[in-house]
Amino acid sequence: MLAMKLDERPLRLKRSDSPVDETLIPDEALEGKRVLFVSYNGMLDPLGQSQVIPYLRELGRKGVEFTLLSFERAGAFEAQGQRQCRQLQAELAMDQINWHWLPYHQRPSVPATMYDVMMGVRYAKTLVKRNGIEMVHARSHIPATIALALKRHFGLKMIFDIRGLLAEEYVDAQHWRKGSIAYRLTKLMERRALKAADGVVTLTERIWPFIKQSDGLLNRSIIHEVIPCCADLQLFKFDPEQRATRRAELGLADRFTIVYSGSIDGWYLTEKMADFFCQALREQPLAHLLWLTPSGHDRVRGLMAERGIKGKSYTVKSVSSRDVPSYLSACDVGLAFIKPCFSKFASSPTKNAEYLACGLPLIINAGIGDSDALITQENAGALVVDFAGAEYSRALARIGELVHDAENTRRRMRAVAERLFDLQGIGLERYARLYRQILAAG
Repeated sequence: MLAMKLDERPLRLKRSDSPVDETLIPDEALEGKRVLFVSYNGMLDPLGQSQVIPYLRELGRKGVEFTLLSFERAGAFEAQGQRQCRQLQAELAMDQINWHWLPYHQRPSVPATMYDVMMGVRYAKTLVKRNGIEMVHARSHIPATIALALKRHFGLKMIFDIRGLLAEEYVDAQHWRKGSIAYRLTKLMERRALKAADGVVTLTERIWPFIKQSDGLLNRSIIHEVIPCCADLQLFKFDPEQRATRRAELGLADRFTIVYSGSIDGWYLTEKMADFFCQALREQPLAHLLWLTPSGHDRVRGLMAERGIKGKSYTVKSVSSRDVPSYLSACDVGLAFIKPCFSKFASSPTKNAEYLACGLPLIINAGIGDSDALITQENAGALVVDFAGAEYSRALARIGELVHDAENTRRRMRAVAERLFDLQGIGLERYARLYRQILAAG
């Protein structure tokens, strides 16, 4: 079991345990290596587009030959979705990525997931034999169950890419009870996958001591990399022309503008963010809050109305992923409040990387992955320790100082993103290092 004691020591993103001297392994070691990548997230989803495909494309340029298996939502099997899948399949084929997909089943939760695993194992076995696969890279727990079956059957090398603590997440979200059958089965699978893995990826430094103490890794030396959720810095960057265009479109003039980008509710504390904006309006009556969210617009409007916030003080929009950087450029600060709990020690919010890449300082709450260090060590914004008016005022005062020196702040925030969250320089290079070490181990 994972220990639950909190570690309050300062954290930095750094290179993790590596029993192999990777400096002796050239990129040529990746040439022609055949890898099956399994994702329970769909490639038509924004997460697949931003956190899977770019890495596979770049690793493919280093010589890795990928077979990709994903589980797609129902829309992918309708007429329009099928066309999108075929188009994306053709695009990926040009990058030597052989993409296959199966349907994702959501309900009833446990039986549906067990069915997906069974179908995934059956289909993946065919892919392994057909494509001469040497290693399976499992993105999160459900794919790790599939990978475990493949390792046992074929003797493949295996990477367990832990995107979060699945059982603890369900408990923290109050979907499962700790000790329930679903919880115990998930923890059993996690232990077996860790015990079988040749390499492990975590999103944060903060969670690694807990995972390292688990039964599956106890007394084992294993290759480990910390690879946070990164951003494509060629796409996410500050654009002064787009800033002017979007601010004119939104009617912002010179108003202080806060942005929240992403889904609402669930892990995201939408009501707390609305409360924060109430405090911002008390101190700066012309402040504006831009909600960039794909759904839940009526929910946002309801929260604003409950707090007496007029429509002229906020905007709620759904925009395409390619347009998000231009809207971020139009804003002055990025906001993200996430439910603080043990499972979130393992989280690396992608929105933080995207905000910083576009030059925005952060307003975030404490206790989420390694993110505290972005404020305490990198001076990249304001950290909210508790959700109260006085704390909000303190955060706003700090942000006011940063926004006052806007040009220098944008430059510094971008530098933090380049150093810690560059998809190419951080994400790709750490994955390549991990692949070299495992595939060269014989």
